[in-house]
Amino acid sequence: MTTLEMLLEALKVYEIEVIAIEGTRVTLQNNYEVEVEKNQLYKLMESGYIIAPFADLNELCRFIIDA
Repeated sequence: MTTLEMLLEALKVYEIEVIAIEGTRVTLQNNYEVEVEKNQLYKLMESGYIIAPFADLNELCRFIIDA
């Protein structure tokens, strides 16, 4: 399973809506985007601004839900 596939599966489990997938960038609900980096890092952005990098998909998904 690729890093992108793991992200998409986690988003599905947490019921976070995926708007679009473009290369390594996934556009989500509420103006969020996640860019898949090397070494299983996920860069969370909102309206083009970097919020934080995440190595843990559960932590990333909980952050999106709680925001």
